Amino acid sequence: MRFLRRTLVGIFLMSLTLALLGYAGSTVYSAVQARLNEEPRSFPARERVLSVNMVTVSSAQVTPEMTVFGELRSARTLDLRAAVGGTVVEVAPELAEGGTVTTGQLLLRIDPVEAEAALARVQADLQDAGAERRDAERALLIARDELAAAQAQADLRAQALARQADLVDRGIGAVTALETAELAASSADQAVLSRRQALAQAETRRDQTETTLARMAISLAEAERTLAETSVFAAFDGTLTEVTATLGGRLTANERIAQLVDPALLEVSFRVSTAQYGNLIGPDGSLLRAPVRAALDVSGVSLTATGMISREGAVVGAGQTGRLIFATLDTAPGLRPGDFVTVSIAEPALDHVAILPATAVAADQTVLVVGEGDRLRLEPVTLLRRQGNDVIVQADHLDGQSVVAKRSPLLGSGILVRPIIPGGTAEAPVAEMIALTEDRRARLVAFIRSSDQMPEEAKTLLLAQLEQDEVAADVVARLESRMGS
Repeated sequence: MRFLRRTLVGIFLMSLTLALLGYAGSTVYSAVQARLNEEPRSFPARERVLSVNMVTVSSAQVTPEMTVFGELRSARTLDLRAAVGGTVVEVAPELAEGGTVTTGQLLLRIDPVEAEAALARVQADLQDAGAERRDAERALLIARDELAAAQAQADLRAQALARQADLVDRGIGAVTALETAELAASSADQAVLSRRQALAQAETRRDQTETTLARMAISLAEAERTLAETSVFAAFDGTLTEVTATLGGRLTANERIAQLVDPALLEVSFRVSTAQYGNLIGPDGSLLRAPVRAALDVSGVSLTATGMISREGAVVGAGQTGRLIFATLDTAPGLRPGDFVTVSIAEPALDHVAILPATAVAADQTVLVVGEGDRLRLEPVTLLRRQGNDVIVQADHLDGQSVVAKRSPLLGSGILVRPIIPGGTAEAPVAEMIALTEDRRARLVAFIRSSDQMPEEAKTLLLAQLEQDEVAADVVARLESRMGS
């Protein structure tokens, strides 16, 4: 009996287990069929909205500024050279690298002994020439007096000859006496001729002494100049550089001892491209006298100087391009010749142009403008200048409109954007709040808790929002769209 009872209980339990398994399989099968027969859920696609930085196009008169690099140089330099050779016997304390000197200051003196001796010799020769000239003048006076005496004697002989000839004509004179008178007159004329020749020789001697005296005067001037050139003086106020002379050193003629530089009279030389040069010439083709500003940044301290373009290089130069331009600077405290500076040149002003970031203009010279409904559209502009990170464009038709400050491959015509005001933040839309019924709230809560794809942090945040009296309408719409309701 016990065996039969246990067998029946086992059969009953096995039948019950099979029945439960069959019911479970039927339930799973029905759920799978229902799931397969359901229509697929479709989530409405939402348009993507991009936030972009905007800049407003404002047409005005703009003065473009060209930026190049240049080198400072002194507009007035002088090589100090020793005109004569010799030993340096005196050196000024300021004759050193960086020494400051004033106009007319004695810088260096060369041993003047040889120059003084040469001057003394020339002075002695000059005295000899003066004595020779005085002797020649005295001889000339004597020659003139002798000529006058000989001429007077010749006149007397001529009178005697005339008187003797008259006596012969009247028959009371002898012919021999007439011949004697003729011979005496001839001798007197010969004496006059000799005195004239002596006078000419005296005048020639005097002329030669005048020439010798003039030559000695020139030699004296040269000797005095040579003596003066043994001392070297500063021609103008400035600073010395490349000093080579030392006390006791031996200098040769025309040897450079230093270079005098005027640090207050500076100019800057810089090279521009041919295109940039075209912006600096006027209607007549001449170089504009445009204002410039030279700046040298040193450890956060900026040394600046202003000036004006003065001239341009005559030739381009072998292996060079563009144009070499020079600008004269005004007072430039702290700057020195040789400094490498940044040069900013003010170009002629442009009317009715706008300044935009360089990233706002594409390679095809177009910009993205925010139109109706915050959608982008392409508009052409004319690129005039590039300066730094900005560009100057001609865009009268876009005056007052907003353009995208930075182009991106994601942006294009027709894209919906959320403009960001310059200097502010993006316009935050005001969320619409709605009140939920208890049934609607319960269904939303159940959907959130049953979702396997939603992170726990997002579930906690959404459940906290649903506990409020009013919930954002866009949140409710987004959840219900996922529920398929």
